[in-house]
Amino acid sequence: MYKSFYRLQKNPFEITPDPSFLFATKVHNEALATLYYGVRRHKGFVVLTGEVGTGKTVLTRGLLQLFKVSHINYAYIFNSRLSAMEFLQYVAGDFRLNVAGKSKGEILLALSSFVVSSFQKGLTTVLVVDEAHHLSLDVLEEIRLLTNLETAQEKLLQIVLVGQPELDEKLDSQELRQLKQRIALRSHLTALDLEETCGYIRKRLQVAGNSNPDVIFPMETVLEVHRISGGIPRVINTICENALIHGYARQLPQLSPEVVEQVAYDFRLNIVSSPRFAESEVSGRGATELQQAAKTLLDVLGSIRRARSNGEELRGVIGGISKHEPYI
Repeated sequence: MYKSFYRLQKNPFEITPDPSFLFATKVHNEALATLYYGVRRHKGFVVLTGEVGTGKTVLTRGLLQLFKVSHINYAYIFNSRLSAMEFLQYVAGDFRLNVAGKSKGEILLALSSFVVSSFQKGLTTVLVVDEAHHLSLDVLEEIRLLTNLETAQEKLLQIVLVGQPELDEKLDSQELRQLKQRIALRSHLTALDLEETCGYIRKRLQVAGNSNPDVIFPMETVLEVHRISGGIPRVINTICENALIHGYARQLPQLSPEVVEQVAYDFRLNIVSSPRFAESEVSGRGATELQQAAKTLLDVLGSIRRARSNGEELRGVIGGISKHEPYI
């Protein structure tokens, strides 16, 4: 209802994980590059963690877009509260394998045949598990055993685990020490600093169609948004979305810090705990490759958005990935 008033073509602060709104901070760049690098180099296990609302799912959706244009087979698990058998059935189903009524052994045989067949065709196969902190120890052990599909040089099935910091705590347990030793790359998403919060709000408004976002959210208002949200993107979205609704109701072309304070009061956002901090465990030559990969991946995601908005084919985007194959 406020879109025409603020000259917007779509809602800029929806909390759904739309990759077109991905705001790439240095940490997000490195995390995206780490995930993609780990998959393309057949590293086996890659783990991404982050506090609630820091953008794990939207980054994962961006990764899945890259998989699509790279012709990478993937299964995406977004509900991790499954038994071991249900998990295997879900994975097989997402790979479009007919396993109805089959035993666990038959499902595992179908999965292994599919992975080996894909490898022989030169295709990469990936299993992406979101909300992985909810996985039971039994399911995590099944996932570890799936990575036993390998040649003498590389893993045939790539695993990406995405979850809250509780996932790290679970992986530190004595029962999962074998799985932990197989993790090749890890990244952790952090909250946005003030400069990043400002850039985040500006980009979302610009993607939504407003060419002058500073008029709607002046710097003093952004400061208040950052203070209350703690730099957590999902909380920023909630504050800004409802600030726009309040502003429209009062016909305010520019939103003041007082409007943000009112939203914070209404949503009981006055107390926000500080997120944990950790950095990606990548260094040396790998870090240099990741920096180049991050730049390339952002260019590709931008090309995808532009191509789709213009109704163009994505063959040029695929060519862009192939062009930079040495880096990704």
